[in-house]
Amino acid sequence: MAAAAAEGLPAPRPEEPVRDDAAVETAEEAKEPAEADINELCRDMFSKMATYLTGELTATSEDYKLLENMNKLTSLKYLEMKDIAINISRNLKDLNQKYAGLQPYLDQINIIEEQVAALEQAAYKLDAYSKKLGNHFYFFQFEAKYKKLEKR
Repeated sequence: MAAAAAEGLPAPRPEEPVRDDAAVETAEEAKEPAEADINELCRDMFSKMATYLTGELTATSEDYKLLENMNKLTSLKYLEMKDIAINISRNLKDLNQKYAGLQPYLDQINIIEEQVAALEQAAYKLDAYSKKLGNHFYFFQFEAKYKKLEKR
């Protein structure tokens, strides 16, 4: 090979396998589509892109509308809860005022309860004392009857 190149002859090609022309596909030269076809394809592409973008924007718009509705409902719920809290607060103040009005009566009830407990203790002591006296009384009665019988 180097000798052939030195003599100015083209270098021999390595042997290529023999091909059957029927099995080989021939490449056709790529042809540029006609100008009208390119314009039609561009219009079709832009139309489809516009449809896609319109869909995307519509979906986003619907999402924002949904969020807006959710925010409105949440705001209404918070207003309802605020009204409920105000009513509860007002009722609690009313109850506290009523309790304050009842407090003197409750204090009197506590004092009466203490007095009743003291009176009950006094009654138990009196009962015990009367039993002692009763025992002594019966004893004295018995003694008096005994003396009377003795005198006879």
